[in-house]
Amino acid sequence: MLGLLKGLSWLPLPVLYGIGDLVFVLVFYIVRWRRKLATANLARSFPEKSEQEIKRIVRRHYRNLGRVLAEAVWGLRADAAKLKARVVIENPEVVKEYADRGQSVFMMAAHFCNWEWTILAAGLWLPIPTAAVYKPQRNEGADRFLRNARTRFGGAMISHKTFSKEVVKRRHEVNAYALVADQTPLRSANKHWAHFLNQDTAFFVGTDKLAKILRAPVFFVVMRRVRLGYYTIWLEKIAEPPYESDGADLIDRYATALEREIRASPEDWLWIHNKWKYSKDDCAEGDGKQTAEVIESGHDEKQNVP
Repeated sequence: MLGLLKGLSWLPLPVLYGIGDLVFVLVFYIVRWRRKLATANLARSFPEKSEQEIKRIVRRHYRNLGRVLAEAVWGLRADAAKLKARVVIENPEVVKEYADRGQSVFMMAAHFCNWEWTILAAGLWLPIPTAAVYKPQRNEGADRFLRNARTRFGGAMISHKTFSKEVVKRRHEVNAYALVADQTPLRSANKHWAHFLNQDTAFFVGTDKLAKILRAPVFFVVMRRVRLGYYTIWLEKIAEPPYESDGADLIDRYATALEREIRASPEDWLWIHNKWKYSKDDCAEGDGKQTAEVIESGHDEKQNVP
């Protein structure tokens, strides 16, 4: 599989788009992979839409996935100039403003448009290194190849298992910490429940505590498709120090901003993800409390970190 991925990454983007369209036909019409899940997710999220509207969105979503897959493979070897022309961060100066004061920033992204290109674009456009959360691959060779490909324009990839501790360890550095924050926590994990797309939805917690420790602002990554293969990114500030609340409002602001983008272009979100794999009623009491992972690393959010 790794050899195939490496081979495909040398192909021109138009050829990869053709392969992506073939994948779309195979997955959508023949295998029908996760179509029931995607349709059910959309129907619950948009009860006001007709069955025909839902079907059209599902089909467009799967076509987009095929093309995003093609773009992700091409991006593994794309040179800086070509990629920078395709993904434009329109306001990188907002990061520089904080970096000049010695402050790191957090960027909360989502599985929206082409999230794989976000980390690459950040390395090209932002004035400080980017450190992104990722889930390591089981195959060591594949993991090394993907890490190197994603960080070749600067920055680093940090395992989701050690992210909080690594951020605290690097608190004297100035970095842009990027994370795809719309994934679903384990049923047993601490989480925050937000009313999102007409239903109670679980979100990860932890970014709020890290932002307090580093006294860092938090930006929502607004990624929009301009046309096939071209995107813009706008960094929308959703929180900044001083932080006085318990942090739940930060997660709510993220959920609100993400829902706004999904409603504007529903086919661009990852509907095949089982976001609502459990309900709020299924979970034990105590959910929604802040994660203790950072505290366990030996740092309290109230601690005076220079």
